Amino acid sequence: MQEDSSRSPSYTVACEDYVHVVEFSPFSSGTPASLLAYGGNQYVVVGTCLFQEEDMEIEGVEFNVLRAFHHELRVDALAWSPESRLDRIPTIRFCTAGADRKLRLLTSDLQDRHEVKVMEGHTSYINHLVFEPTEGKQIASVSDDHTCRVWDLDGNESTTLRLGSPGISVCWHPEEAFKLMVAEKKGTIRFYDLVTQQAILSVDCGQSPLMSADWCLTNTIKVGAVAGNDWLIWDITRSSYPQEKRPAHIDKARLFKWSRANENLFATTGCPGKICSQLLIHHLGHPQPVMIGSATVGSGLSWHRTLPLCVIGGDRKLCFWMTEM
Repeated sequence: MQEDSSRSPSYTVACEDYVHVVEFSPFSSGTPASLLAYGGNQYVVVGTCLFQEEDMEIEGVEFNVLRAFHHELRVDALAWSPESRLDRIPTIRFCTAGADRKLRLLTSDLQDRHEVKVMEGHTSYINHLVFEPTEGKQIASVSDDHTCRVWDLDGNESTTLRLGSPGISVCWHPEEAFKLMVAEKKGTIRFYDLVTQQAILSVDCGQSPLMSADWCLTNTIKVGAVAGNDWLIWDITRSSYPQEKRPAHIDKARLFKWSRANENLFATTGCPGKICSQLLIHHLGHPQPVMIGSATVGSGLSWHRTLPLCVIGGDRKLCFWMTEM
């Protein structure tokens, strides 16, 4: 791939510190703007984003900070609750994973009420977490301790799934609250029934380490992942082997995320470490990436809820890329 096809971000937002994680809320905020949270060393900033594609009167992006939350240590992962809304009585609720192996559930009305509930149980690094998307009353997390744990909002552990290797990614089915996808580092992706606590289906990369996996929530027969330098896509109704597999990043791939606006669009990032992290946006109908970008020591990756636009964090800024489809 030619380096000269690399594209600058469509929009950038300045931040005061290095951004380690960034997440668009996948749920409606009840207002035209989208909720966005980013975190780094000892902080999480929550704000709203509105883009010129959504409102003709805006030039580029309008980012408004709602609140900065103190976080005792570096934020390693973050997930939004579907209960976060800005209409009626504003409520912000999200959960973080920290380097101390604990989850923190933060709830705020953006005024006086501000609660933090600490959830303990994992015995090693937490790699990923997600809220149950229909009601938001449960949180699932996966860890290097070879478990996937499901928690209620009081911090009680309701389910522990034992894994064969470190848990890397976890995704909840968008409508069926008892179905959970768990991806393991050794290359296996399993789908669990939380009622019976048994795996109902599994697919395999045929290679490891698997670094990231995602369930296509607009078409749940599709699952994607990155392992080694490659991206892989499965149709889970057809085979436990990938339907498609392509080399993507020379220096190993790090993250895989499906677009929420288009079931054929997905993004992958290369491993950070060098000065720049590479972002590739792929379309299933195209043999080559449809867009190449890069961010200085970039990390995190998230897609907008309705636009073909994704964000990655970087050194004192957020970088947004709009894909022309």
